[in-house]
Amino acid sequence: MGVVLSSTILRKVAMALSGLFLMFFLLQHFAINITSVFSETVFNQFSHFMGTNALVQFVLQPILIFGVIFHFIMGFVLDIRNRRARGTRYAVYKGSSNASWVSRNMIISGGTILAFLVLHFYDFWVPEMKYKYIEVLPENPDRYYEELVHKFENLTRVVLYVISFLFLALHLSHGFSSAFQSIGFNNKYTTVIKSISKVYAIGIPLGFAFIAIFHHLTH
Repeated sequence: MGVVLSSTILRKVAMALSGLFLMFFLLQHFAINITSVFSETVFNQFSHFMGTNALVQFVLQPILIFGVIFHFIMGFVLDIRNRRARGTRYAVYKGSSNASWVSRNMIISGGTILAFLVLHFYDFWVPEMKYKYIEVLPENPDRYYEELVHKFENLTRVVLYVISFLFLALHLSHGFSSAFQSIGFNNKYTTVIKSISKVYAIGIPLGFAFIAIFHHLTH
């Protein structure tokens, strides 16, 4: 029993650490993308640096991809194990009195985000790899803004992005504070962490949704 419990705790800690890593990347990604609303030049400069810097491309990018895959696989594994462990524990199900809808359905919000990531990779990462490594076109430091704007001309795509960001907000609303709790921050800082998590969970997805809607309406 002790070995099983220890294994479960390690999985939760690994899940938490990978989640915090992805949340840091999400913040950095947002910080770059929001500049597209204010300055085409600044957005192109940031994007060009990220797209051509060797450390970013050949070290950080593979780590990020691994982090995404690891986080989602670990999430599905933990969800399956938790469902099996619960079994018939709750003879009478009391809905949100046992746990919030979000915490009970992280697998749903996570799966939706995973589907969104596939779309996002298809929209931006795949064309970028094709541009640089298949067609091997001359590097154009001013191309990034136009490529971004072009994607958001399609209303259907914008709607899909906004819906995905809604599920991201739901996922983050539980995942942020839960991640800190899993690594041992369930103490006097809990209230502060929960407050920060609410701001982050609402602010970042709302910001991304704003970027998509802004470019759709202004171009």
